[in-house]
Amino acid sequence: MMDKEEKKDKQPETPKEKFIAMLKETVETVVFVVVMVVIIRFFIGEIRWIPSASMRPTLIEGDRIFVERFSRFYSEPKRGDIMVFYPPEEEIKTDPLSIMARLTGFFCKDIAYIKRVVGVPGDKLEVKEFVDGTFKVYINDQPLNEPYIMSPDDYIPCTNEMFCGPMKIPAGNYFMMGDNRGNSQDSRFWGFLPKERFIGKAIFLFWPPNRLHIFTRPNY
Repeated sequence: MMDKEEKKDKQPETPKEKFIAMLKETVETVVFVVVMVVIIRFFIGEIRWIPSASMRPTLIEGDRIFVERFSRFYSEPKRGDIMVFYPPEEEIKTDPLSIMARLTGFFCKDIAYIKRVVGVPGDKLEVKEFVDGTFKVYINDQPLNEPYIMSPDDYIPCTNEMFCGPMKIPAGNYFMMGDNRGNSQDSRFWGFLPKERFIGKAIFLFWPPNRLHIFTRPNY
């Protein structure tokens, strides 16, 4: 309980003091929110939406997925993982505004792809076309069982300019392909993907609710 002296010394806040106090509280709140967003996006994961048909039927346009980022600290991508990444030709700007946009997700203009890991470092890979109009991916001279693709006969024919193999995937690189092989700009066009380009792994689809499911790695 304050005595009379203390009551006399305590003066009401002026409008300027109230404004400064409110401004300080607002800035502290904004800083806290930004720091938490950065921590969550960098160490835990983020939400992404699917803009194209390249991963049909697994993912369709408008799907919302959760992409986790923490596993990159202790493991490498595996064959069959669905990964989000920066394509090799995409320039990753390192100025402060671009870095902040990338860390927070606010006004970020970086282009990211989502594809499936088909070839891992050390694999011998070849995309083979057959006279009946079908195609198949071979890994180390063995056909790869891919029940997730859109169609075995809907694909983009290989040309001399494309990366269809046979070829060996170098250390630290991956071969990425969309599940919709007839409509996907993937490693067949731009080659191997350095592991430093990975953003994270798709874990589950949460929207729309009728398509909700967890992504599991195929049993090759």
